[in-house]
Amino acid sequence: MIFDHYNPLKKMVFQILDSEGLVINSKAEPSISKDVLLKMYQTMTLGRIADIKAIQFQRQGRMLTYAPNIGQEAAQIGPMAATTEQDWLVLSFREFNAMLYKGVTLEQYFLYWYGNEAGSHYGPTVKVLPVNVPIGSQISHAAGLAYAAKIQKKDEVVIAYIGDGGTSHGEFHEGLNFGAVFSVPMVVIIQNNQWAISTPRAKATKAETLAQKAIAYGIPGIQVDGNDVLAMYAATLEAVELAKSGKGPVLIEAITYRIGPHTTSDNPKIYRSDEEVESWVQKDPLKRFKNYLLSRNIITQSSDDELNQTYNQVVLDTFKLVEDSGLVPLEDIFKYTYDKLTPQLQEQYESLKLSSEQEEQ
Repeated sequence: MIFDHYNPLKKMVFQILDSEGLVINSKAEPSISKDVLLKMYQTMTLGRIADIKAIQFQRQGRMLTYAPNIGQEAAQIGPMAATTEQDWLVLSFREFNAMLYKGVTLEQYFLYWYGNEAGSHYGPTVKVLPVNVPIGSQISHAAGLAYAAKIQKKDEVVIAYIGDGGTSHGEFHEGLNFGAVFSVPMVVIIQNNQWAISTPRAKATKAETLAQKAIAYGIPGIQVDGNDVLAMYAATLEAVELAKSGKGPVLIEAITYRIGPHTTSDNPKIYRSDEEVESWVQKDPLKRFKNYLLSRNIITQSSDDELNQTYNQVVLDTFKLVEDSGLVPLEDIFKYTYDKLTPQLQEQYESLKLSSEQEEQ
C-alpha cells in the first residue's frame, strides 16, 4: 500500500518517473491500458496548446483575465484517469486539464473565460462543478457532495482541488474536518505549485509539508511528485479505494510548479527568479510522459507532431466559435446570483434595458 509506506511525517515523495520519463520505481508502475494512456497524453497535449493560445488571446484583448495551467497537467490528468464517470470533480480555477478529461468541452471552457456564463453549463452527465474562485470554499462543497453520496449509498467519490495557499484558508480546515468526522468519500488534492500569487509556500504555513495536515484530521496523507502523471494516477487510485471503503477523506499533496503567472494580471518576474522557473521547466510533466510513451512505442515522434498540428487548429477553430457567439444578453448579467432579483437589481435591470433599447432606436 502506497499510503502505508509514504507516511507524510517521513517527508518522502512518491514518484515513479524521473524528470526524463524513465521508470525509477517499477514496483509501483500502474497497469494502464494503451487507450487510457493515449487519452491521458492527448488531453495533456490539448490542454498545453489551449493554455498557450489562451494567454495569447488575452494579450490580444480577445479574452478576459486568464489563469494559466502550464506545468500542472500531470497533477490533474493522473487523478482524473484514476476515477470513474460517476465520480465528481470539484475544482477551484486552475484545473483546466482535469475538466477536459471529465467531459467539459474546450468551447465551454473558453466561453467561461470569455465572460459568457454559458461556459458553466455542462452536459447532464458531466459531474463537474463550475469554476470556484472564492479560495477554499470548494472544499466545503466537496464535503457536502460526498456526504450526500454516503447518505444515498452511491458508489461515488468526490475529487476536490485546492492550491497550497488555499490550505491556509478556513474552509480548507472546515471542509476536511467535517469530511473526516463523517467519514465521507472525498479525496482532496493540494496542487502545491510553490506560489500563492506572490506568497511563497514557505510563508504560507509553518508546516514542513502540506500532506502532514492530514494527521490533524485523522486521515491518510501523502506527498506525490505532481509532475509525474503515473505517480498521481497510482496515488489517486489507492486514495479512491480508501475513500470508498468508508475510511473517510484522503489528502494528497501534489508537488508541482506554476510555470506561468498566477493570472494574466500578474507579473511573476517581480517575486521569483528566472533560474527557479527554469529548474522546474526541466521537470516538465508533458515532456517526461511523452518520453515514457515513446519508450513504450505507444506514440512516435511523427504521430506526436501530427497530434500537435491537429490540436493547434482545433484550438483556433474553437475560439473562433466563441468569438462568433457575440456578447452575452443583458439579462445574463443579473440572473445568475439570485433565484429572484432583488428590487434594487430589478430596477437596475429595467433601467439598463431601457437605455439599451433607446440606443438601438
